[in-house]
Order: sequence, then structure tokens, then C-alpha cells
Amino acid sequence: MEYSIQKLAQLSGVSPRTLRYYHEIGLLVPKRLSSSGYRIYGAAEVDRLQQILYLKRFGIKLEEIKQTLADPTFDIRPLLTQQRHYLSQELSQLQELIHHLDQTLAYYEEGTSMRDQDKFSAFKQRKLQENEMKYGAEIREKYGEETVEKANQKWQQLTQADYQKMQAAEQRLFNALETLSQDLTTVDLDSQLAHEAFLAHREWLTITAPFYHEAYHRGLADMYLADERFAAYYNQKTSHPSAQLLHDIIYHYTAE
Repeated sequence: MEYSIQKLAQLSGVSPRTLRYYHEIGLLVPKRLSSSGYRIYGAAEVDRLQQILYLKRFGIKLEEIKQTLADPTFDIRPLLTQQRHYLSQELSQLQELIHHLDQTLAYYEEGTSMRDQDKFSAFKQRKLQENEMKYGAEIREKYGEETVEKANQKWQQLTQADYQKMQAAEQRLFNALETLSQDLTTVDLDSQLAHEAFLAHREWLTITAPFYHEAYHRGLADMYLADERFAAYYNQKTSHPSAQLLHDIIYHYTAE
């Protein structure tokens, strides 16, 4: 079936102006032009437009989409499968959050019992699932299935006091890194502030991990640099990049 630009706009919800722009930049070229010069789109263009909209929805920029679709070996199916998995996990998280909200409402409105630990279960579970989505494969490959599962179990069993202690330790770490990273050329790893940053990160790790060992601590430090997602987490927490600084601090105080 073939569509004029107006018909394709109605079908897809994309404005004719946007379709013309896609044509101008070579992102979506019509199948042909009619004798009157009107754009005509066929089945292949309809499929391509759907792919463009999916890739946009996944946060990919138009220039990157154009380059991706220009690759003759590109297959969108693995990407769609991955995104479906992510969306399914998000749906599961929302369903769990709704269930937790119902329990909390019953606690406040009907006086039903609710353990203090259960009051924070939804937040801990969501954080656990977010970490699994982002880093699960890499961490399991590096440390093994058993270690990761033990860490997840410990995380789920954290008490309110443990959770607050963990957050406080992480905040102390960020505060120290913020000051230290102001001038990375003059950082003294033997300074009290650098030592405080190390102690704060070690405390955070002993709360969240199933065990503590200096080699394990250094392994995490290496991962902070090897994986840009880990590096971005720390770099974005301070006004100046701090992932490398944290790596160096950990190595300095866990020297073999």
C-alpha cells in the first residue's frame, strides 16, 4: 500500500512538516515522487518510520538514528527485545510499588500492622532492580553469580538504620570528593580528607556487600573507570569529575 505525506502523517501521528524534514536530512526518503511532485511512501518507508520512532523513544538522536539505519547489517530486533525486557522490569517495579502503596495506605488509614523494615522494602527493591538492569551482567561476569546473589540478599535485608547509615556514608564520601576535586593537580592522598573519603566508601561497601576484602574494594575501583556508567555516577555527583580520584584514593589505602 502507498501513502501520500498527509495519509502517512495521519497513520503515524507524525506531522507532515516533520516528514518533510526527515526527507530533507535523508532520514526518511519517499519511495517516489508523483507526477505532480508529491511524496509517495511505500511499505518499506512505513517500516523505517516505525523504527525511527522507536529509536527516538529510546533516547537516540536523529543523527545517530540516520547512521544506524544506514548500516546494511543493522537489525532492530535485538534492540526491541532488550527494550521490551527493560519495560517489563519497569512494569514489574510499578506493580510492586502500587502494592507497597496499598499496604502503606492501609497502615495509615486502617491501622494495620507494618514492620519498619517493610516500610522501605519498595525503595530497596527498586534500587536493586535498577542496578541489575544497568550493571547486572558485568558484575556477575566479574564476581560470579553466588557473590552477586549474596549481595542482593544482604541489600534486601537492610534495616532502616542500615539504610540510613549507608546513605550518610555515601553523602560524606561525596562531600569529601567535592572538596578534593576542586584542584586535582594538588590532591594529597595522605590528607585527612582523602582518608575520610576512603573510610566513607569502605563503610558504604561493608553495609552493601556480602563481605569486605581489600582486593574486592580495588576491583570495584577498577570497574568505576572501566565502565563509563559507573564513572558517570561519581562524576555527576560532584562539580568536577571524581571517578578517577576515588579510584586513586581506594588504591592508595588498600595498597598490597
